[in-house]
Amino acid sequence: MVNNYDCIIIGGGIAGIQAAIQLGRYRHRVLVIDETDMGRSNLCRCYHNIIGWPDGVSGQLLRDIGSQQAKDLGVDFANEKVHTVDKQGQSFEVRTQVTDYLAKRILFATGVKDRLPLYEQIYPCLGKSIYICPDCDGYEIANKNTIVLGSGDVGANMALTLRYWSDALTYINHEQKPVKAKLLTELEEKGIHYLNEPVKEVRTEKEQIHGVQLQSGKMIETNHAFVAFGGNQVNSELAESLGVKLHDNKHILVNPRTQMTNVEHVWAAGDVVAHSEQVTIAMGDGMQAAIWMHKTLMGHA
Repeated sequence: MVNNYDCIIIGGGIAGIQAAIQLGRYRHRVLVIDETDMGRSNLCRCYHNIIGWPDGVSGQLLRDIGSQQAKDLGVDFANEKVHTVDKQGQSFEVRTQVTDYLAKRILFATGVKDRLPLYEQIYPCLGKSIYICPDCDGYEIANKNTIVLGSGDVGANMALTLRYWSDALTYINHEQKPVKAKLLTELEEKGIHYLNEPVKEVRTEKEQIHGVQLQSGKMIETNHAFVAFGGNQVNSELAESLGVKLHDNKHILVNPRTQMTNVEHVWAAGDVVAHSEQVTIAMGDGMQAAIWMHKTLMGHA
């Protein structure tokens, strides 16, 4: 049996849920398919730069509240993994390991997965004392002793970016990948301590980092850290298989006015799109995509 929907949203993060809420308010038949609880917004324990939440809010709370809001509007949710999306006449066939679905419109809100080699120790601290995004959380380390756990040039560039906020920085090149001579010179000129040594252990207590122990046994104490390893996974493969055009960095290209991709009746929103990766932008993306999905369903666009 094939289940028919007006709109299927692949990805249940901030962008996907925001779109679902708006489409639910339009009274369309909507399904959100999300396979994992390990998305960026699940993992971030606190966002600090969202209007209305001056003391911060966790991504999980936003998702929980938003999902219930969408469900109250009649939106369906399926905890499944999408295997394929294919065009079938005027509809799209979405296949999971459990069910086949048909939809008139598709929204990819599949996000990005950060590469976090030290993940086991740092997950409880993300957004609280260990950060990923300098635009989101550079403010949190203002004038504070901070370490950057990273890899090669990526970590070096993160440390240099954070120099705007603090002059007490240490960059630990955990993976010992090469760093360009120019970057090494800049690190030295800006007073950023550079250690080319693996981290043996990240010392944490609940959501607070206390420091790291290096492979040599040396202990570096801190209450704040950023991670910057590069090689993040952009979850755009499904969209690409449908013929959606991607940027060189694998992010999805969309019309900035409508959020529609180059494939008719296929949209994208959130971190998977080629722009700044911010929760507030993801919300706007989801809303804008939903508005134009509705317009096309009504024959107004």
